[in-house]
Amino acid sequence: MNVVISKTPQELGRAAAKHIAGKLREAIAQRGEARLALSTGMSQFETIAALIQEDVDWSKVTMFHLDEYVNLPESHPASFRGYLKERFTSKVPLKKAYFVDGEGDVQANIRELNRLIGEAPVDVGVIGIGENAHIAFNDPPADFARQDAYFVATLDERCRNQQVGEGWFATFDDVPKEAITMSVAQIMRCRTIVSSVPHAVKADAVRATLESPDITAAVPATKLREHPDWTLYLDEASASLLTKPTK
Repeated sequence: MNVVISKTPQELGRAAAKHIAGKLREAIAQRGEARLALSTGMSQFETIAALIQEDVDWSKVTMFHLDEYVNLPESHPASFRGYLKERFTSKVPLKKAYFVDGEGDVQANIRELNRLIGEAPVDVGVIGIGENAHIAFNDPPADFARQDAYFVATLDERCRNQQVGEGWFATFDDVPKEAITMSVAQIMRCRTIVSSVPHAVKADAVRATLESPDITAAVPATKLREHPDWTLYLDEASASLLTKPTK
């Protein structure tokens, strides 16, 4: 585990993007292609904006994304498919992009995603941490034992409130109760994990992630501490509640 603290979200985004791009270039040099799992949300704005400026042969990169609400149309402002198409896939010429589709035959969509992501390891997982310390939509208590790559999760109250607080939905009742999410086990299969976690609203989750005495499903992001190549990028605001040295 490595923790990097930047002064601002913009500095954080540039540092994280440089790290992600370097790992993608390594994978391309070694195997001729790279596979990327990309998270979304307000905390990823700066990282994604910096990442599209990096020198990467995007024509050799395949992207998966982490999660999407069930029965939310792509035209909705909160759609993560729409988010990524606007901010990432329309900006770089990817080899392929596989989106999580929460409409139509959801179980068939999940089976296809599980097949596709299972074809080869993901080189870099860009994994945010939620205000309730979830990773993807694995809200506490997370199921660490579940092995399928994607499944339908029920969202908890704090997670749904976060979506309102970030401005994606007008009211709590507007937030879907379910989402397709990448599992914790699949996240942990990524060769490298980079977590961009800026802003003061994440400070409590960051402290719990790093300072909980145990790896616990009650704080899902603690599981990342077991990964052999995990780097957590913080800004001064998100690191403000840490009480222990980070190295």
